[in-house]
Parts: sequence; structure tokens; C-alpha cells
Amino acid sequence: MTLYHQLTRDNGIARITLNRPKHNVLNIDMMQELTAVLAELNADAGVKCVVIAAAGASWCAGVEVLDHRPELAPDMIRVFDTLLRQIDGLAFPSIAAVSGACLGGGMEVAIACDMVVAARSAVFGQPEIKLGFLPPYAAVRLPRLVGPAKAIEICTTGRRYGAEAMQQMGIVCDVFDEDTFEQGVSRLVREIQQASPLILRLNKKAVNSHLGLTLSDAQDSVNALFLNQLMKTEDTLEGIRSFEEKRRPAWKNR
Repeated sequence: MTLYHQLTRDNGIARITLNRPKHNVLNIDMMQELTAVLAELNADAGVKCVVIAAAGASWCAGVEVLDHRPELAPDMIRVFDTLLRQIDGLAFPSIAAVSGACLGGGMEVAIACDMVVAARSAVFGQPEIKLGFLPPYAAVRLPRLVGPAKAIEICTTGRRYGAEAMQQMGIVCDVFDEDTFEQGVSRLVREIQQASPLILRLNKKAVNSHLGLTLSDAQDSVNALFLNQLMKTEDTLEGIRSFEEKRRPAWKNR
């Protein structure tokens, strides 16, 4: 069986490396494979974060153009949508560590992640319009990230953007030079790695659970999460004790 990814785990951090030479173009089998791996990770309460990286010249240059043919398009859309929903539904933080080209469906996978970090030479874009298509997920996700006007610009021009331009839009959180890219990703991961897996999940839930609510309802919702779930965890009490005792916390993940 051909594997289109490599998976490693280290102290709560999972790293998925896309590996379909030479541009990591997504086909149906690869998308199903990635969905299954992410579902397995999501069921593991010890995972603190997943990094999606890539081998080769491109992070991901999109979805196979031939899979867009009318007879294949329904399956392609269903499988791709399932992958994007799986990424969006992860209980723990996800990081797209992008180097090289990140185009079309590849950019959609990246923006489905919670954070995007990029090598300075990375290139982003939604060039689907040049082949007579539209990017369904980007059309939904981008307006929430950059506003409708910028989203329409990205989708209707097919323009390519550098990492720094994407950072200015707020899509990319960190940009690193090529020779410090891996160190930069590792530094971000170490910050997350220090936390309790359970408390990481509750922090992500706190951010996402109130989206779409009024400010007042959102405050009520997050306050209830704080008092009724967070304050009843052993790890929050351990955090308080470790502060009082001036030592590192010993997380129990419960």
C-alpha cells in the first residue's frame, strides 16, 4: 500500500509530513489517508498539537485537476470536504508549516488549520479561476479570516502571494527564513508542548465555541466553561499549586 504521508510523534506533538512527489498534489486516496490519520490522532487524549509539514518542492500544489472531471467531482468534493471538516474539528491546535508552493486545495488545507507558519519563500494562492473553477472551502473560510473584499480578490484574480503578504492579511502568524524555518516551527511547538493536553483542548474550545454568538452570550458561554469545566480539572488546580510552590507543573491530563 502506498503511503502519501509520514507520521511521527514526540511528547504529545504529532507531525504529519505530506509525501507525494513532487508537489504533494492531493488525490482522493491521499485525502482519505490523511483524514483517517487525523481522526486517529483526534481520538488520542495525549496529543497536544499536530504539525502538517511537507517533503519536496511544494507544500501542496492543490487537488488533482483530473479529479475535477464531472464524473469524479462529486466524490472528490465529498472526500475533500471530509478532510477539511476533520482538520477544522480537531480538539487540539493544528499548525500548517508551509514551505514552497501552497496553492489551490493546498491553501485550503493550510487555512483549515488553526495556525499557519511559513518559510519566507513560500507562495500562496487560489488559482482555480484560471482553470474555470472556484475554491469552495476558501470561499467560506477566507471571508472569516480576511473579510469579503480581500477574499473576493484572492478568489477572482488567482493572484499569488508571498509569505509576508499573507502575514499582513493575518493568515500567516510567523514567517521564518529558510535556514531557520525548522527551528522556528520547533520553538512554536515547544511553547504548546509545555501545556496540559486537556487545558489546550479547553482553550481551543473557549475560542471556537462562542463564534457567532452575541458578545453577551459569548461571555456567558465562556464563563460557564471556565467555572464548570476548567475549574473542575486536576490540571488547573495543579497549575495553581505549582505557581505557589515555585515549580514546574506535573500535568495529569485530567
